This record gives sequence, C-alpha cells and structure tokens, in this order.
Amino acid sequence: MRTQFTLELVSLAGDLTEMSRVARDATERVTAAIAGADLTATYEVFALDERLQLMFAACESRTMALLALQAPVARDLRHVVTAIQVAGELSRIGRRTETAGQYVYRAHPEPVAPAPVIAELVAMGTLATDCVGRATTAVATGRIDTDDDGDAAAMDARCARLRTVLADSALGPAAAIDMALLGSQFQRCVDHAARITRLIRFLDTGIPTDSGALLD
Repeated sequence: MRTQFTLELVSLAGDLTEMSRVARDATERVTAAIAGADLTATYEVFALDERLQLMFAACESRTMALLALQAPVARDLRHVVTAIQVAGELSRIGRRTETAGQYVYRAHPEPVAPAPVIAELVAMGTLATDCVGRATTAVATGRIDTDDDGDAAAMDARCARLRTVLADSALGPAAAIDMALLGSQFQRCVDHAARITRLIRFLDTGIPTDSGALLD
C-alpha cells in the first residue's frame, strides 16, 4: 500500500512539473502574441490554457482520491495538500494568459495598442515569463535556489511605467483602461508564481507559508 502511495506521489509531482511548463509556455506565447499581433500565437495560448484546466481537474481528482483512500502521514499529507494548491495557482496563470490573449484576438489584425505601450506590455510579459520559469524549476526540483522577493517590486515598477506611457499616449480613457487591465494580467502571473515558490518552500522546509499565499 505504501509503495503504491509513493508511486502516486511521484506521478503527481510529474504532473505538476508538466503543468508548470505549460503555464510558462502560455505566458511566453501570449507575450509573443502581443508583440507581433500574432493570431496563431493567440490560439496557442487558448489551447495551452485549455490543457492546463484539464490537467488541473485531473490533478484535483487524483489528490482527492489520495486523501480519501490512503492514510498519509504528516509529510505525505503535506505533499498532497501542497500539490493541489500549486496546481490551482498554475490553473490561474493559464486563465490570466487566456484573458490577455483575448485582447489580441479582439484587436486583430491591428496591434492591441501603439508601439510604446506594446513595448511596456512585452517587458511585463517577459518578466512574468521569467518568474513562471523560476517557479517551474522550483516545482521540478522541489527546492528554492534563489530569492525572488525582488520580482514583485520589479513588476510594480513596470506597472508604474505602463501607467505613465498610457497617460502620454493618444489612447482614449476606455482603451487606456483596457491596456492597464491587460498589464495587470502579467502582474497577477508574477503573484501566482511567487505563491508557488512559497508553497514549494513550505514543502521543502515544513515552515508554514503566510495565509496570503493561498488567496486568489
């Protein structure tokens, strides 16, 4: 029984690693879609998000079955509970990228915004992709090798820069608000990635994460 449970945990860890890679790809592809008004990349984002949601549902079912049918000890229970929380954050990253892709889809064949605004959005998307990539490494290795506390501050600075560029642009108020909301999708991706790294730290050390890490 314990051998089967251990195998299930290993399989679950593999699923989370794959989900992480898909989330990272979705963040990268939506950034490319914005940069090039690329409808093909946008469709790829939609497909990646759909895949993430299916994987999340499967992961949720597996973790619930493990909790119901097995009798995990403390560390094993920590693995199972952390896994479903990490999967939830990855699912939310997929939703953020899908929402961002909708802006590209609606604007096509035109770009979503003037070039200076797009440049800022792409910078935000690149930062978000890097953050999700580091979270992917954390999920795959089960360890946190770097301190990413500066990511939130870097994204806050990018958001401030985006607001400045939007204020200086010729966009009307409604369009400027839309672009600010688009940028906020990348900001939230960074938030989700940070929560994932905190959860992996908890899994590795057993030190509880702050409650804010578990909120959407």
